[in-house]
Amino acid sequence: MSAATPPPATPYKDSTQLSPADEKLWATLIHIGGIIFSFLPSLIGYIVLKDRGPFIRAHTATALNFQITLAIAGFIGGILTIVVIGFFILAAVWIVNIVFSIMAAIAANKGEWYSYPLTIKFLS
Repeated sequence: MSAATPPPATPYKDSTQLSPADEKLWATLIHIGGIIFSFLPSLIGYIVLKDRGPFIRAHTATALNFQITLAIAGFIGGILTIVVIGFFILAAVWIVNIVFSIMAAIAANKGEWYSYPLTIKFLS
């Protein structure tokens, strides 16, 4: 009879740093994903990639802060649709999301740091 091979001491591989090109790619995708999927890409990116490099951590945190801020504004706008002003708030949230997410994605793709304006800082 042969003895079974014991499992490795650490079954999961340590997280390794992403290359600068990969950090730029993921940061760009996370910013663009926020246009369509709200805060989900930035939340998933923050949880999965935050320890993989300072550039990706900063971009995922700032994108998550921005998307949470927009979700709050959208919620308030949704409530205020009872009075007409809510429709204007929802339109403004939609436009601001598209414009600033594209600006952030361009900055990330160039390897530049970006900070969204009008954002509540939940994470740093």
